[in-house]
Amino acid sequence: MFLIGKMLTMAMLPTAFLVEAILIGLIFHRRRSGRFLTGAAALGLAICLVFPVDQWAVRPLDDRFPQVKTFPDHVDGIIVLGGSIDDVTSEDRQTPVTGAAGDRLTAFATLARHYPDAKLVFTGGSGDIVQGVTNEAKWVRVLFDGLGLPPDRVIYESRSRTTRENATDSFDLVHPGPDETWILVTSASHMPRSVGVFRRAGWNVLPWPVGYLSRDRLSGYSLSLGARMAVLDWAAHEWIGMAAYRARGWTDTLFPGPMPLRHAQDH
Repeated sequence: MFLIGKMLTMAMLPTAFLVEAILIGLIFHRRRSGRFLTGAAALGLAICLVFPVDQWAVRPLDDRFPQVKTFPDHVDGIIVLGGSIDDVTSEDRQTPVTGAAGDRLTAFATLARHYPDAKLVFTGGSGDIVQGVTNEAKWVRVLFDGLGLPPDRVIYESRSRTTRENATDSFDLVHPGPDETWILVTSASHMPRSVGVFRRAGWNVLPWPVGYLSRDRLSGYSLSLGARMAVLDWAAHEWIGMAAYRARGWTDTLFPGPMPLRHAQDH
């Protein structure tokens, strides 16, 4: 199911969908429907360049959970989701290589220092289609050691491939108590799906969103179509993921949002 889900999601992303439409249109260019399909796809690309479609798609995700302005007096643990490390390139170069979501790791390190008694968990194996080459946890450990985090403070979960497995595999590893409050660190646009699946798994989480992709004013945005399509693809990945997770019963709502901290339900 992991491989099927991965391939279907990749095929449904806007960039892939538009390219697929152009290719199909070119194959059937002798037919009116083929020419129409090519023209519609080209128009779609132009719209994505001229209008901030990527921002319209990602902004609701970014803003779903408010940014935390003050540190809580007490938390029992801090968990950060994988997605910050390019584990295959790190393995090839034999050094940690961070990606666009590197904010997750820096925020985690900051929180770890602020709460010296909190339990610390990194969760992330490899989301690659080809498994077994390497995993994120291996290289995050190297990075955290270099940042000065005591090795015995961090628990590394290295088998999960998806956000749902981040939640369930980590729960089975650390068994958070029903009265414990855990800070959940991940990208703002990834937070709704993450919170939904963590709540469903039995965690009592305080969302700590980082790594925003949207801004308040549209005038400062990149004119690069590639950059815009990358953000749009990411947003689409999250919307598709939330719909799939809800359909499979892995979350309680389609678009998880803020709620008062509560005792976690029985796992």
